[in-house]
Amino acid sequence: MPDHPIPGVGVAVIDDGRILLVRKRRGPWADRWAVPGGKVEMGETMEAAALREVSEETGLLVRLGPVVWTGEVIDTASPPEWHYTLVDFVGFPVGGRLAAGDDAAEVRWVTPSEAGELDLIPTMPSLLERLEPYLRS
Repeated sequence: MPDHPIPGVGVAVIDDGRILLVRKRRGPWADRWAVPGGKVEMGETMEAAALREVSEETGLLVRLGPVVWTGEVIDTASPPEWHYTLVDFVGFPVGGRLAAGDDAAEVRWVTPSEAGELDLIPTMPSLLERLEPYLRS
């Protein structure tokens, strides 16, 4: 495991009471569902990384809203061990065309109840709770 956490971002893209989820193609959570996101590249701001990750994984362009979740994620079950410090933003679509890309095997708009029926990564239930006000509006 690295001696320091890797900075990462996620974006909970919200539209009309639904959230956009991606089914991860690789990594320790392959085939599980999450918001689009990934690591922050050298010299990139968190915001720039968030916008890039959404575009690469889903084809959408978004406007970022506030940060809704921050935390540390350590996965020791899959070598090499992953140790991330994550920042999750809310995002709202402003353009682009929905299509799975980069490390997303599939993309899907879901309601909160539909999300609960998917095989989610461990941090998603907590994030969904924090997104409740955005999903109701």
